[in-house]
Amino acid sequence: MKCRNCTKPATLHITEVVKGAAQELHLCEECAREYLSSASATKPGDPIADGSMDESPDDVGEESTQAELDHLDKLVCPTCEQTFRDFRNQGRLGCPHCYEAFHDELIPLLENIHGETQHLGKMPRRAPDDSQKHFRLIKLRNDLRSAVAEESYEEAARLRDEIQALESELHRPV
Repeated sequence: MKCRNCTKPATLHITEVVKGAAQELHLCEECAREYLSSASATKPGDPIADGSMDESPDDVGEESTQAELDHLDKLVCPTCEQTFRDFRNQGRLGCPHCYEAFHDELIPLLENIHGETQHLGKMPRRAPDDSQKHFRLIKLRNDLRSAVAEESYEEAARLRDEIQALESELHRPV
């Protein structure tokens, strides 16, 4: 999860109850130090003590919250008919098509939680050799697109040759 004030990973998670409402703060080490030192130096009437510091999206008034909930109710996956609000309540998507239906809402969530929007995990060791080659082929094609977009033509030519060699290897009869 990212820090509320900067792009560093949050290491301190604070929940404050202000006027009966819980407010969550996710801060990196530097921002937490600054926040805690300024919070200890505040007096009643100061913005931090009052809870009127810069408001997070969770602190918006009831009218805008209701409008946001109405908007989320209108977002529905055409395949499984799950609403985005249902996803927020359950924490699970209904089907693979939900990723496309809720794309604009999921990207900020994924960036906030994982710091990235692309999974760069490991492949199973027992995966068949052909599936590993197909995965490598997809990666090489994406790298080729990037090289062409960046006008790195020498790199693009090298990638093209590697793709052709891998494709001929995949299509060779066993």
